[in-house]
Amino acid sequence: MNIELLRRLCETPGVPGHEHRVRELIQDEIKGLFDEVTVDPMGSLLCRRDSRKAPRKGAPKKVMLLCHMDEIGFLVSHVTDKGFLHVQPVGGFDARNLFSRRVLVSTDDGDFKGVMNPGGKPIHISSPEERKKVPEPKDFVVDLGLGEKAKDVIKVGDMVTMDEPLIEIGEKVVSKALDNRIACWLGIEALKGLGKAKHECEIHVAFTCQEEVGLRGARTSSFAIKPDIGLGVDTTLACDTPGVPEQDRTTVQGNGFGLHVKDSSFIADRDLVKEFEALAEKEKIPFQRTMLAAGGQDGAAAQQAAAGAKAVGIVVGTRYIHTVTEMIHKSDLQAALDVLVAYLKKARS
Repeated sequence: MNIELLRRLCETPGVPGHEHRVRELIQDEIKGLFDEVTVDPMGSLLCRRDSRKAPRKGAPKKVMLLCHMDEIGFLVSHVTDKGFLHVQPVGGFDARNLFSRRVLVSTDDGDFKGVMNPGGKPIHISSPEERKKVPEPKDFVVDLGLGEKAKDVIKVGDMVTMDEPLIEIGEKVVSKALDNRIACWLGIEALKGLGKAKHECEIHVAFTCQEEVGLRGARTSSFAIKPDIGLGVDTTLACDTPGVPEQDRTTVQGNGFGLHVKDSSFIADRDLVKEFEALAEKEKIPFQRTMLAAGGQDGAAAQQAAAGAKAVGIVVGTRYIHTVTEMIHKSDLQAALDVLVAYLKKARS
């Protein structure tokens, strides 16, 4: 398993609208894998691999993998005269996970390390009532240690990301931005896994932008490609942890990839769910059906584009999602890769 590639993907900063560095990394990694690679006006990377085998009838079926590049983060909204940065979130944060974080502020001229904390009094001079208050994400500020010089190097709109390395612990991988650099990894590794297979379908891998703020890049990409089949490749919850009722756990780590059948953005095609289920059983690939009461993913955009498409989600259960300690089980990631490769080899027109 190419953990080094996953490390580089996760540690490269890229919030919604600022995915360019992740896109450039992917472009270098996919050389020779596709027949055409383009960047659309929004910044999504659209990759096409033509059929390697004449279809049994008609035109080859278009199978589209949607793998969003962006991670949750912030954009600088104001720089004070004393050099403190005020920020606005791009993506969903639980403010309880933001206290005392190291961050990276990325500008056109380079990166600056800083720390993020909420405004207000420290524990030594705050009252018990003040300590009970949980600030909103907008209440946090970034300190670069530059004082008033920060105004000379930081602009409104510069991106701020969490600054944490990927680590391996036991059978798990822990990192910020596993949501959704996992999918970028899968989009790349699935095509490598195909090798010289004589696949009948026309394969499209869209490394999309701005998913965390409303599936925006997936919508434009899907309208451009008009797929027959849309595979939303993403993370999902793994709440197999203390304090969460069993019915809300979504996935159990180590039990295989998630076959995602519903969230608040889409309901998967029944026949496609059964097809993936049968394939996984035949290939002895572990899987679990998954549903979310809220949240969405790029498969929904493919399903609703143009005249519509069949869609399903192929997801990897992730503990502590939308934090710097996102955790996956390596075997679940491998199962997701195995089923994608198996499907792309066998997909028929």
